Amino acid sequence: MTGTLRLLIAALGGEGGGVLAGWIVAATEAQGLAVQATSIPGVAQRTGATTYYLEMAERAKNGAAPVFALMPVEGGVDIVVASELMEAARMVERGFVTPDRTFVVASTHRALTVPEKSARGAAAFSADQMIKALERLSRDRFLCDMAAASRGAGAFVNAVMLGLIAGLELLPVDEKHYVAAIKAGRGGEANLRGFKAGLDMARGDAEPQGSTAPRQEAPPAPESLAARIAAMPEEARDMVRIGAARLVDYQGLAYARRYLDRLDRFRDDGPLLRELARHLAVRMSYEDIIRVAQLKSRPERFARIRAEHGIADGEPFELVDFLKPGIPEISDLMPPAIGRRLLAWAAKKPGRADLGPALTLRTTTFSGFMRLWLLARLRFWRRFTLRHGQEQAEIEAWLDLIDEARAADAGFARQVCDLGRLVKGYGDTRRRAVATHDDLVARLVKPALAGTTPARKAADALAGEIRQILTSR
Repeated sequence: MTGTLRLLIAALGGEGGGVLAGWIVAATEAQGLAVQATSIPGVAQRTGATTYYLEMAERAKNGAAPVFALMPVEGGVDIVVASELMEAARMVERGFVTPDRTFVVASTHRALTVPEKSARGAAAFSADQMIKALERLSRDRFLCDMAAASRGAGAFVNAVMLGLIAGLELLPVDEKHYVAAIKAGRGGEANLRGFKAGLDMARGDAEPQGSTAPRQEAPPAPESLAARIAAMPEEARDMVRIGAARLVDYQGLAYARRYLDRLDRFRDDGPLLRELARHLAVRMSYEDIIRVAQLKSRPERFARIRAEHGIADGEPFELVDFLKPGIPEISDLMPPAIGRRLLAWAAKKPGRADLGPALTLRTTTFSGFMRLWLLARLRFWRRFTLRHGQEQAEIEAWLDLIDEARAADAGFARQVCDLGRLVKGYGDTRRRAVATHDDLVARLVKPALAGTTPARKAADALAGEIRQILTSR
Protein backbone atom coordinates (compact mmCIF):
# COMPACT_ATOMS: atom_id res chain seq x y z
CA MET A 1 0.00 0.00 0.00
CA THR A 2 1.07 3.57 -0.54
CA GLY A 3 0.31 6.38 1.87
CA THR A 4 -2.08 6.25 4.80
CA LEU A 5 -5.42 4.47 4.67
CA ARG A 6 -8.18 6.01 6.77
CA LEU A 7 -11.18 4.03 8.04
CA LEU A 8 -14.16 5.38 10.01
CA ILE A 9 -16.61 3.01 11.77
CA ALA A 10 -20.01 4.27 12.94
CA ALA A 11 -21.80 1.92 15.33
CA LEU A 12 -24.47 2.02 18.02
CA GLY A 13 -24.08 1.15 21.67
CA GLY A 14 -24.07 -2.58 22.30
CA GLU A 15 -23.06 -3.52 18.76
CA GLY A 16 -19.41 -4.16 19.60
CA GLY A 17 -17.86 -1.33 17.61
CA GLY A 18 -14.89 -1.23 19.97
CA VAL A 19 -14.38 -4.97 19.57
CA LEU A 20 -14.50 -4.55 15.79
CA ALA A 21 -11.85 -1.84 15.95
CA GLY A 22 -9.73 -4.14 18.12
CA TRP A 23 -10.04 -6.99 15.59
CA ILE A 24 -8.94 -4.70 12.78
CA VAL A 25 -5.98 -3.42 14.79
CA ALA A 26 -4.86 -6.97 15.65
CA ALA A 27 -5.24 -8.17 12.04
CA THR A 28 -3.45 -5.13 10.63
CA GLU A 29 -0.54 -5.49 13.03
CA ALA A 30 -0.31 -9.20 12.18
CA GLN A 31 0.02 -8.11 8.54
CA GLY A 32 3.06 -6.04 9.55
CA LEU A 33 1.47 -2.63 9.15
CA ALA A 34 1.43 0.27 11.57
CA VAL A 35 -2.03 1.17 12.83
CA GLN A 36 -3.70 3.51 15.29
CA ALA A 37 -7.32 3.49 16.54
CA THR A 38 -9.24 6.16 18.45
CA SER A 39 -12.88 6.36 19.48
CA ILE A 40 -15.27 9.25 19.99
CA PRO A 41 -18.31 8.43 22.16
CA GLY A 42 -21.41 10.40 21.31
CA VAL A 43 -24.92 10.75 22.71
CA ALA A 44 -26.37 13.30 20.30
CA GLN A 45 -28.53 10.83 18.39
CA ARG A 46 -28.92 7.75 20.57
CA THR A 47 -27.12 7.03 23.82
CA GLY A 48 -24.07 4.95 22.99
CA ALA A 49 -23.61 5.96 19.33
CA THR A 50 -19.85 5.96 18.83
CA THR A 51 -17.40 6.45 15.99
CA TYR A 52 -14.10 4.60 15.75
CA TYR A 53 -11.34 6.06 13.61
CA LEU A 54 -8.39 4.02 12.35
CA GLU A 55 -5.36 4.99 10.31
CA MET A 56 -2.87 2.49 8.92
CA ALA A 57 0.26 2.63 6.81
CA GLU A 58 3.48 0.77 6.07
CA ARG A 59 6.32 1.33 8.48
CA ALA A 60 9.40 3.22 7.37
CA LYS A 61 12.42 1.21 6.27
CA ASN A 62 14.04 1.86 9.63
CA GLY A 63 10.96 0.44 11.36
CA ALA A 64 9.61 3.77 12.56
CA ALA A 65 5.85 4.16 12.65
CA PRO A 66 4.28 7.07 10.76
CA VAL A 67 2.57 9.94 12.54
CA PHE A 68 -1.20 9.39 12.65
CA ALA A 69 -4.08 11.80 13.30
CA LEU A 70 -6.40 11.32 16.26
CA MET A 71 -9.60 12.38 14.51
CA PRO A 72 -11.03 12.24 10.99
CA VAL A 73 -11.35 15.39 8.90
CA GLU A 74 -13.92 16.31 6.29
CA GLY A 75 -13.03 14.95 2.89
CA GLY A 76 -10.19 12.85 4.28
CA VAL A 77 -11.76 9.42 4.90
CA ASP A 78 -11.21 6.48 2.52
CA ILE A 79 -13.65 3.96 3.99
CA VAL A 80 -16.80 4.44 6.06
CA VAL A 81 -18.48 1.42 7.64
CA ALA A 82 -21.85 2.05 9.30
CA SER A 83 -23.94 -0.48 11.21
CA GLU A 84 -27.24 1.36 10.57
CA LEU A 85 -28.57 3.56 7.79
CA MET A 86 -29.00 6.75 9.81
CA GLU A 87 -25.44 6.40 11.08
CA ALA A 88 -24.24 6.28 7.48
CA ALA A 89 -26.31 9.38 6.69
CA ARG A 90 -24.73 11.18 9.64
CA MET A 91 -21.30 10.47 8.21
CA VAL A 92 -22.45 12.04 4.94
CA GLU A 93 -23.84 15.07 6.79
CA ARG A 94 -20.54 15.58 8.60
CA GLY A 95 -18.57 15.60 5.36
CA PHE A 96 -16.71 12.32 5.86
CA VAL A 97 -18.19 10.78 2.70
CA THR A 98 -17.01 12.31 -0.57
CA PRO A 99 -17.62 11.22 -4.19
CA ASP A 100 -13.96 11.31 -5.17
CA ARG A 101 -12.62 9.21 -2.31
CA THR A 102 -14.93 7.32 0.04
CA PHE A 103 -16.11 3.71 -0.18
CA VAL A 104 -19.18 3.24 2.02
CA VAL A 105 -20.30 -0.06 3.56
CA ALA A 106 -23.64 0.49 5.27
CA SER A 107 -26.56 -1.45 6.66
CA THR A 108 -29.98 -0.72 5.19
CA HIS A 109 -31.87 -1.52 8.39
CA ARG A 110 -33.11 1.20 10.75
CA ALA A 111 -32.86 1.60 14.51
CA LEU A 112 -35.12 4.60 14.99
CA THR A 113 -33.80 7.63 16.83
CA VAL A 114 -35.49 8.97 19.94
CA PRO A 115 -37.15 11.89 18.05
CA GLU A 116 -38.44 9.48 15.41
CA LYS A 117 -39.99 7.22 18.03
CA SER A 118 -41.35 9.94 20.29
CA ALA A 119 -43.10 11.99 17.58
CA ARG A 120 -46.87 11.61 17.55
CA GLY A 121 -47.04 10.30 14.00
CA ALA A 122 -44.98 8.50 11.40
CA ALA A 123 -41.82 10.59 11.77
CA ALA A 124 -39.18 8.15 10.53
CA PHE A 125 -36.72 9.71 8.09
CA SER A 126 -36.96 8.44 4.54
CA ALA A 127 -34.66 5.47 3.97
CA ASP A 128 -34.87 6.06 0.20
CA GLN A 129 -33.56 9.61 0.58
CA MET A 130 -30.65 8.46 2.74
CA ILE A 131 -29.73 5.73 0.27
CA LYS A 132 -29.90 8.22 -2.62
CA ALA A 133 -27.56 10.54 -0.73
CA LEU A 134 -25.08 7.69 -0.25
CA GLU A 135 -25.28 6.81 -3.93
CA ARG A 136 -24.74 10.41 -4.98
CA LEU A 137 -22.00 11.39 -2.56
CA SER A 138 -19.80 8.28 -2.22
CA ARG A 139 -17.21 6.98 -4.65
CA ASP A 140 -18.61 3.47 -4.33
CA ARG A 141 -20.76 1.59 -1.87
CA PHE A 142 -22.01 -1.78 -0.65
CA LEU A 143 -25.40 -1.74 1.05
CA CYS A 144 -26.99 -4.69 2.83
CA ASP A 145 -29.08 -5.53 5.89
CA MET A 146 -26.41 -6.32 8.46
CA ALA A 147 -28.99 -6.79 11.22
CA ALA A 148 -30.77 -9.54 9.26
CA ALA A 149 -27.46 -11.22 8.46
CA SER A 150 -26.36 -11.13 12.11
CA ARG A 151 -29.68 -12.60 13.27
CA GLY A 152 -29.40 -15.36 10.69
CA ALA A 153 -25.90 -16.19 11.87
CA GLY A 154 -26.70 -15.87 15.56
CA ALA A 155 -23.90 -13.33 15.96
CA PHE A 156 -23.34 -9.67 16.74
CA VAL A 157 -23.41 -7.23 13.84
CA ASN A 158 -19.73 -6.31 14.36
CA ALA A 159 -18.66 -9.76 13.12
CA VAL A 160 -20.74 -9.28 9.95
CA MET A 161 -19.09 -5.88 9.44
CA LEU A 162 -15.64 -7.44 9.70
CA GLY A 163 -16.62 -10.11 7.17
CA LEU A 164 -17.77 -7.41 4.74
CA ILE A 165 -14.50 -5.51 5.15
CA ALA A 166 -12.55 -8.70 4.47
CA GLY A 167 -14.71 -9.89 1.58
CA LEU A 168 -14.64 -6.52 -0.18
CA GLU A 169 -10.85 -6.40 0.33
CA LEU A 170 -11.03 -2.87 1.62
CA LEU A 171 -7.86 -3.24 3.69
CA PRO A 172 -4.50 -4.78 2.69
CA VAL A 173 -4.95 -7.59 5.22
CA ASP A 174 -5.13 -11.33 4.59
CA GLU A 175 -8.31 -13.14 5.64
CA LYS A 176 -6.37 -15.45 7.97
CA HIS A 177 -5.40 -12.50 10.17
CA TYR A 178 -9.04 -11.47 10.64
CA VAL A 179 -9.93 -15.04 11.58
CA ALA A 180 -7.03 -15.21 14.04
CA ALA A 181 -8.12 -11.94 15.65
CA ILE A 182 -11.63 -13.30 16.17
CA LYS A 183 -10.40 -16.58 17.61
CA ALA A 184 -8.20 -14.74 20.07
CA GLY A 185 -11.24 -13.11 21.67
CA ARG A 186 -14.44 -14.31 23.32
CA GLY A 187 -17.45 -15.76 21.50
CA GLY A 188 -15.28 -17.20 18.76
CA GLU A 189 -17.77 -19.64 17.18
CA ALA A 190 -20.64 -17.17 16.96
CA ASN A 191 -18.39 -14.39 15.71
CA LEU A 192 -16.90 -16.68 13.06
CA ARG A 193 -20.42 -17.42 11.82
CA GLY A 194 -21.12 -13.69 11.57
CA PHE A 195 -17.78 -13.12 9.85
CA LYS A 196 -18.58 -15.80 7.27
CA ALA A 197 -22.04 -14.31 6.67
CA GLY A 198 -20.48 -10.94 5.84
CA LEU A 199 -17.74 -12.58 3.81
CA ASP A 200 -20.25 -14.53 1.71
CA MET A 201 -22.38 -11.45 1.02
CA ALA A 202 -19.37 -9.39 -0.03
CA ARG A 203 -18.10 -12.12 -2.37
CA GLY A 204 -21.50 -12.81 -3.88
CA ASP A 205 -21.81 -16.28 -2.36
CA ALA A 206 -24.96 -15.13 -0.54
CA GLU A 207 -27.62 -12.61 -1.53
CA PRO A 208 -26.93 -9.22 0.13
CA GLN A 209 -29.58 -9.05 2.84
CA GLY A 210 -32.04 -6.27 2.17
CA SER A 211 -30.46 -5.03 -1.07
CA THR A 212 -32.81 -6.59 -3.59
CA ALA A 213 -35.39 -8.16 -1.32
CA PRO A 214 -38.76 -8.71 -2.99
CA ARG A 215 -41.77 -6.90 -1.68
CA GLN A 216 -43.09 -8.58 1.43
CA GLU A 217 -46.35 -10.36 0.79
CA ALA A 218 -49.35 -9.48 2.87
CA PRO A 219 -50.06 -12.02 5.62
CA PRO A 220 -52.72 -14.56 4.73
CA ALA A 221 -56.22 -13.64 5.80
CA PRO A 222 -58.35 -16.11 7.73
CA GLU A 223 -60.15 -18.33 5.26
CA SER A 224 -63.58 -17.18 6.46
CA LEU A 225 -62.68 -13.56 5.57
CA ALA A 226 -60.99 -14.26 2.25
CA ALA A 227 -64.11 -13.78 0.11
CA ARG A 228 -64.96 -10.43 1.68
CA ILE A 229 -61.40 -9.17 1.27
CA ALA A 230 -61.30 -10.35 -2.35
CA ALA A 231 -64.40 -8.25 -3.05
CA MET A 232 -62.59 -5.07 -2.00
CA PRO A 233 -61.12 -2.76 -4.70
CA GLU A 234 -57.83 -4.18 -5.97
CA GLU A 235 -55.74 -1.14 -5.00
CA ALA A 236 -56.80 -1.49 -1.35
CA ARG A 237 -56.95 -5.28 -1.08
CA ASP A 238 -53.45 -5.91 0.31
CA MET A 239 -53.85 -3.21 2.94
CA VAL A 240 -57.23 -4.61 3.98
CA ARG A 241 -55.73 -8.09 4.23
CA ILE A 242 -52.90 -6.85 6.46
CA GLY A 243 -55.37 -4.96 8.64
CA ALA A 244 -57.70 -7.95 9.01
CA ALA A 245 -54.81 -10.26 9.94
CA ARG A 246 -53.58 -7.71 12.50
CA LEU A 247 -56.99 -7.49 14.16
CA VAL A 248 -57.50 -11.26 14.26
CA ASP A 249 -54.22 -11.43 16.16
CA TYR A 250 -55.22 -8.50 18.35
CA GLN A 251 -58.75 -9.42 19.38
CA GLY A 252 -60.12 -12.27 17.28
CA LEU A 253 -62.16 -13.08 14.20
CA ALA A 254 -65.30 -11.16 15.23
CA TYR A 255 -63.25 -7.99 15.69
CA ALA A 256 -61.75 -8.39 12.21
CA ARG A 257 -65.27 -8.76 10.80
CA ARG A 258 -66.21 -5.49 12.48
CA TYR A 259 -63.21 -3.91 10.75
CA LEU A 260 -64.47 -5.09 7.35
CA ASP A 261 -68.00 -3.91 8.18
CA ARG A 262 -66.65 -0.45 8.88
CA LEU A 263 -64.75 -0.38 5.58
CA ASP A 264 -67.71 -1.54 3.49
CA ARG A 265 -69.33 1.88 3.19
CA PHE A 266 -66.15 3.31 1.62
CA ARG A 267 -65.66 0.63 -1.04
CA ASP A 268 -66.58 2.97 -3.89
CA ASP A 269 -63.41 5.07 -3.35
CA GLY A 270 -60.33 2.87 -3.74
CA PRO A 271 -57.61 5.43 -2.85
CA LEU A 272 -59.53 6.57 0.23
CA LEU A 273 -60.24 2.97 1.22
CA ARG A 274 -56.55 2.05 1.08
CA GLU A 275 -55.57 4.85 3.47
CA LEU A 276 -58.55 4.22 5.71
CA ALA A 277 -57.77 0.49 5.91
CA ARG A 278 -54.30 1.33 7.20
CA HIS A 279 -55.32 3.96 9.75
CA LEU A 280 -58.39 2.08 10.95
CA ALA A 281 -56.42 -1.13 11.62
CA VAL A 282 -53.97 0.83 13.78
CA ARG A 283 -56.72 2.64 15.68
CA MET A 284 -58.65 -0.56 16.33
CA SER A 285 -55.50 -2.29 17.65
CA TYR A 286 -54.86 0.39 20.25
CA GLU A 287 -52.16 -0.06 22.88
CA ASP A 288 -53.09 -1.26 26.35
CA ILE A 289 -51.54 -3.41 29.09
CA ILE A 290 -53.01 -6.57 27.57
CA ARG A 291 -51.36 -5.86 24.23
CA VAL A 292 -48.01 -5.16 25.88
CA ALA A 293 -48.18 -8.50 27.70
CA GLN A 294 -49.21 -10.28 24.51
CA LEU A 295 -46.18 -8.99 22.59
CA LYS A 296 -43.72 -9.54 25.43
CA SER A 297 -44.73 -13.17 25.99
CA ARG A 298 -44.45 -14.37 22.39
CA PRO A 299 -41.88 -17.07 21.55
CA GLU A 300 -40.72 -14.97 18.59
CA ARG A 301 -39.51 -12.31 20.99
CA PHE A 302 -37.23 -14.72 22.82
CA ALA A 303 -35.88 -16.09 19.53
CA ARG A 304 -35.13 -12.56 18.35
CA ILE A 305 -33.31 -11.70 21.58
CA ARG A 306 -31.20 -14.87 21.26
CA ALA A 307 -30.29 -13.97 17.68
CA GLU A 308 -29.53 -10.32 18.42
CA HIS A 309 -27.23 -11.15 21.32
CA GLY A 310 -25.64 -14.29 19.89
CA ILE A 311 -27.09 -16.58 22.56
CA ALA A 312 -26.91 -20.19 21.43
CA ASP A 313 -29.93 -22.49 21.58
CA GLY A 314 -30.06 -24.15 24.99
CA GLU A 315 -27.83 -21.49 26.57
CA PRO A 316 -29.62 -19.87 29.54
CA PHE A 317 -30.16 -16.12 29.72
CA GLU A 318 -32.15 -13.78 31.94
CA LEU A 319 -34.69 -11.25 30.70
CA VAL A 320 -36.20 -8.65 33.03
CA ASP A 321 -39.24 -6.56 32.05
CA PHE A 322 -40.27 -3.45 33.94
CA LEU A 323 -43.92 -2.36 33.94
CA LYS A 324 -45.27 0.71 35.74
CA PRO A 325 -48.97 1.16 34.97
CA GLY A 326 -50.46 4.33 36.46
CA ILE A 327 -54.07 5.08 37.35
CA PRO A 328 -55.00 5.94 33.71
CA GLU A 329 -53.69 2.58 32.44
CA ILE A 330 -55.43 0.68 35.27
CA SER A 331 -58.67 2.60 34.62
CA ASP A 332 -58.50 1.57 30.98
CA LEU A 333 -58.99 -2.06 32.03
CA MET A 334 -61.92 -1.39 34.37
CA PRO A 335 -65.62 -1.50 33.53
CA PRO A 336 -66.69 1.99 32.37
CA ALA A 337 -68.42 3.06 35.61
CA ILE A 338 -65.52 1.98 37.85
CA GLY A 339 -62.90 3.32 35.46
CA ARG A 340 -64.48 6.79 35.38
CA ARG A 341 -64.69 6.92 39.18
CA LEU A 342 -61.04 5.96 39.48
CA LEU A 343 -60.02 8.66 37.00
CA ALA A 344 -62.11 11.24 38.83
CA TRP A 345 -60.49 10.24 42.14
CA ALA A 346 -57.02 10.59 40.59
CA ALA A 347 -57.84 14.01 39.13
CA LYS A 348 -58.66 15.47 42.57
CA LYS A 349 -55.09 15.48 43.79
CA PRO A 350 -51.76 15.99 41.94
CA GLY A 351 -49.62 12.91 41.82
CA ARG A 352 -52.41 10.38 42.19
CA ALA A 353 -52.37 9.54 38.49
CA ASP A 354 -48.83 8.17 38.88
CA LEU A 355 -49.84 5.77 41.64
CA GLY A 356 -49.67 2.14 40.62
CA PRO A 357 -47.65 -1.01 41.08
CA ALA A 358 -44.07 -1.09 39.86
CA LEU A 359 -43.68 -4.57 38.40
CA THR A 360 -40.33 -6.23 37.85
CA LEU A 361 -40.88 -9.45 35.91
CA ARG A 362 -38.10 -11.91 35.25
CA THR A 363 -39.73 -13.10 32.06
CA THR A 364 -37.37 -16.04 31.59
CA THR A 365 -38.52 -17.58 34.88
CA PHE A 366 -41.71 -19.63 35.14
CA SER A 367 -43.46 -17.25 37.56
CA GLY A 368 -42.49 -14.12 35.61
CA PHE A 369 -43.54 -15.55 32.27
CA MET A 370 -46.83 -16.88 33.63
CA ARG A 371 -47.80 -13.45 34.96
CA LEU A 372 -47.29 -11.95 31.52
CA TRP A 373 -48.99 -14.90 29.83
CA LEU A 374 -52.05 -14.65 32.08
CA LEU A 375 -52.27 -10.90 31.52
CA ALA A 376 -52.17 -11.49 27.76
CA ARG A 377 -55.01 -14.01 28.12
CA LEU A 378 -57.30 -11.19 29.32
CA ARG A 379 -57.99 -10.35 25.69
CA PHE A 380 -61.60 -11.53 26.11
CA TRP A 381 -62.12 -8.92 28.86
CA ARG A 382 -61.05 -6.02 26.65
CA ARG A 383 -64.56 -5.66 25.15
CA PHE A 384 -66.01 -4.76 28.56
CA THR A 385 -63.48 -2.08 29.52
CA LEU A 386 -63.69 1.71 29.71
CA ARG A 387 -60.93 2.12 27.12
CA HIS A 388 -62.61 -0.14 24.58
CA GLY A 389 -65.87 1.78 24.74
CA GLN A 390 -64.07 5.11 24.37
CA GLU A 391 -62.05 3.91 21.39
CA GLN A 392 -65.04 2.48 19.53
CA ALA A 393 -67.13 5.62 20.05
CA GLU A 394 -64.33 7.85 18.82
CA ILE A 395 -63.68 5.61 15.81
CA GLU A 396 -67.34 5.73 14.79
CA ALA A 397 -67.40 9.52 15.09
CA TRP A 398 -64.25 9.74 12.94
CA LEU A 399 -65.74 7.47 10.27
CA ASP A 400 -68.91 9.58 10.21
CA LEU A 401 -66.80 12.71 9.63
CA ILE A 402 -65.00 11.02 6.71
CA ASP A 403 -68.35 10.02 5.19
CA GLU A 404 -69.68 13.57 5.51
CA ALA A 405 -66.48 15.02 4.05
CA ARG A 406 -66.80 12.83 0.96
CA ALA A 407 -69.94 14.71 -0.03
CA ALA A 408 -67.97 17.98 0.02
CA ASP A 409 -64.67 17.00 -1.65
CA ALA A 410 -62.67 13.79 -2.15
CA GLY A 411 -59.37 15.45 -1.15
CA PHE A 412 -60.95 16.87 1.98
CA ALA A 413 -62.23 13.39 2.91
CA ARG A 414 -58.71 11.98 2.64
CA GLN A 415 -57.36 14.64 4.98
CA VAL A 416 -60.10 13.90 7.50
CA CYS A 417 -59.13 10.24 7.17
CA ASP A 418 -55.53 11.24 7.90
CA LEU A 419 -56.66 12.65 11.25
CA GLY A 420 -56.74 9.04 12.45
CA ARG A 421 -52.95 9.08 12.60
CA LEU A 422 -52.97 11.51 15.51
CA VAL A 423 -54.76 9.37 18.11
CA LYS A 424 -52.18 7.03 19.63
CA GLY A 425 -50.79 5.90 22.97
CA TYR A 426 -52.61 5.68 26.28
CA GLY A 427 -53.06 7.65 29.48
CA ASP A 428 -51.95 11.28 29.28
CA THR A 429 -50.42 10.75 25.85
CA ARG A 430 -53.74 9.61 24.44
CA ARG A 431 -55.68 12.42 26.11
CA ARG A 432 -53.35 15.02 24.57
CA ALA A 433 -53.69 13.33 21.18
CA VAL A 434 -57.49 13.32 21.42
CA ALA A 435 -57.49 16.99 22.44
CA THR A 436 -55.37 17.86 19.40
CA HIS A 437 -57.66 15.82 17.14
CA ASP A 438 -60.80 17.48 18.55
CA ASP A 439 -59.27 20.94 18.16
CA LEU A 440 -58.60 20.35 14.45
CA VAL A 441 -62.10 18.99 13.96
CA ALA A 442 -63.65 22.05 15.63
CA ARG A 443 -61.46 24.63 13.84
CA LEU A 444 -61.14 23.14 10.36
CA VAL A 445 -63.44 20.17 9.73
CA LYS A 446 -66.76 21.33 11.20
CA PRO A 447 -66.75 24.75 9.45
CA ALA A 448 -66.08 23.09 6.10
CA LEU A 449 -68.86 20.57 6.64
CA ALA A 450 -71.20 23.42 7.54
CA GLY A 451 -70.27 25.26 4.35
CA THR A 452 -68.64 28.16 6.17
CA THR A 453 -65.19 27.36 4.75
CA PRO A 454 -64.42 25.97 1.26
CA ALA A 455 -63.61 22.26 1.52
CA ARG A 456 -60.46 22.58 -0.60
CA LYS A 457 -59.12 25.36 1.61
CA ALA A 458 -59.91 23.33 4.72
CA ALA A 459 -58.17 20.29 3.21
CA ASP A 460 -54.97 22.29 2.59
CA ALA A 461 -55.02 23.76 6.09
CA LEU A 462 -55.67 20.37 7.65
CA ALA A 463 -52.82 18.76 5.69
CA GLY A 464 -50.41 21.47 6.83
CA GLU A 465 -51.35 21.20 10.49
CA ILE A 466 -51.22 17.40 10.51
CA ARG A 467 -47.80 17.51 8.86
CA GLN A 468 -46.53 19.98 11.44
CA ILE A 469 -47.86 17.90 14.34
CA LEU A 470 -46.42 14.62 13.04
CA THR A 471 -42.99 16.05 12.32
CA SER A 472 -42.65 18.17 15.45
CA ARG A 473 -39.87 17.00 17.76
